[in-house]
Amino acid sequence: MLYDSVIIGSGPAGLTAAIYLGRAGLKSIIINGMEPGGQLTTTTEVENFPGFPEGIDGSQLIENIKSQAKKFGAEFLQAQVKEIEYNERPFKIHLDNKNIIEAKTIIVSTGASARYLGIENEKENIGRGVSACATCDGFFYRGKEVVVIGGGDTAMEEATFLTRFATKVTIVHRRDELRASAIMQKRAKDNEKIAWKLNYTPKKVLSDGKVTGIELINNKTGKTEVLKTDGIFVAIGRNPNTKFLGNAVELDKSGYILTKGKSSKTNIPGIFAAGDVCDARYQQAIVASGNGAIAALDAEEYLVEHSL
Repeated sequence: MLYDSVIIGSGPAGLTAAIYLGRAGLKSIIINGMEPGGQLTTTTEVENFPGFPEGIDGSQLIENIKSQAKKFGAEFLQAQVKEIEYNERPFKIHLDNKNIIEAKTIIVSTGASARYLGIENEKENIGRGVSACATCDGFFYRGKEVVVIGGGDTAMEEATFLTRFATKVTIVHRRDELRASAIMQKRAKDNEKIAWKLNYTPKKVLSDGKVTGIELINNKTGKTEVLKTDGIFVAIGRNPNTKFLGNAVELDKSGYILTKGKSSKTNIPGIFAAGDVCDARYQQAIVASGNGAIAALDAEEYLVEHSL
């Protein structure tokens, strides 16, 4: 089957791209991947997406955008991409079900997966007090105490941000020394709302339906301690989902797709990128949606220019 555009990834970037392509009369299919709907489906309430003054559940927001994409003719396929043949036109996309899809253009919107700790009760409480995005969820912890886990710049930045809402933010790090830059460390250490638990290893999330605390191992004594908290923010980085691309598409040192200027164009003509997979900085749903619109417009322009 030949499509005008194959969209790899079904978060807000990919779904928005599908809406724009459909309205332009172009045939597209969205490959859902490992996490249909993307990171937004792990967020219980979204209050910063325009058009929803009362907020909206993250999964419901994705369903709404998906319905809009279907309205304009987008198709959906539950599969994973194993390999792309870049040297031929149209592109050949090999799926894990051994099928091959052909595409005149490709929009990569596979996002970036948050790194979690892998400790007991963590996964079950994502969206119930465990979060990997302070910007997304910090508002819900106004007047409460929270924990930030990590020792790099991201952890310092998220902890400092959370002090706008929380009464106390405790940074937990498994080593005595932080990896963060000197300026970020100073900013955090100068903040009176930030406390420290250095040389502690997280062991278990405590919950009664929502997070109530976290068990920590004191690395010096080996003893387990309980730290009461209303929220746990894991700030140990994100992994862009780009391994399936191989070595053809140009990536930065962290694995994010490099795009040209303010466009969605990659180093390979006909392949475009949108959302968190090419955005290591903002990683917000509304930004991803904007990226998706740009990618669709760029793809449409490419098809016209090449008489496709």
